[in-house]
Amino acid sequence: MATSSSRDFDLDVAEIIEEAYERCGLEMRTGYDAKTARRSLNLMFADWANRGLNMWTVNQATVSVTSGTATYSLASDYVDLLEVVLRNSNSVDFTLTQMSRSEYLTIPNKGTTGQPSQYFFDRQVTPTITLWATPDASYTLVYYYVRRIQDADALVNTTDAPFRFLPCMVAGLAYYIAIKRAPERVQMLKTLYEEEFQRAAAEDSNSTPLKLTPSISYLSR
Repeated sequence: MATSSSRDFDLDVAEIIEEAYERCGLEMRTGYDAKTARRSLNLMFADWANRGLNMWTVNQATVSVTSGTATYSLASDYVDLLEVVLRNSNSVDFTLTQMSRSEYLTIPNKGTTGQPSQYFFDRQVTPTITLWATPDASYTLVYYYVRRIQDADALVNTTDAPFRFLPCMVAGLAYYIAIKRAPERVQMLKTLYEEEFQRAAAEDSNSTPLKLTPSISYLSR
């Protein structure tokens, strides 16, 4: 018997909601059933952003840095910054280190100019990045950032997540729905959701090998 030769299985928002309701022993029958489930799905996506790094949401972007300007506004869908480098006019990259709010606050002379070596990422509704020292020339910031997961809107849409997170997504939505509609199944569905999430999160990571270089020091007498 021949196999399907197909590897494009996916679920749209309506199918995810239907599967979640079925796990609660319920059916999606009204427009409000779909509306409340979509709201729960979007709340769950927000929780995923709080739980840690989702590899498929990592993007690269650049910002043009001008002389004398230290602070730059970023898009509101930025969740976090990962690695940041400063690229000069010769296309040479220099790694910038992140500093905390208190570290930036205690810098005595924030107007010092030079080639930036540090940055402060201010995670507001509209986040900003502030460089120190204040740039003394034109540069380009090159960085990886974590973006917000796209909303689950129309029922015919697929979700902004890879197929390997579908089991976790359905299990999580079933748990969220059970809190409102099937309290007798909450504990069972919560346990299943946490197990599914741990498996998906463990797989959703870089698989590069860890390399350790020993540091050898010599003591002189």
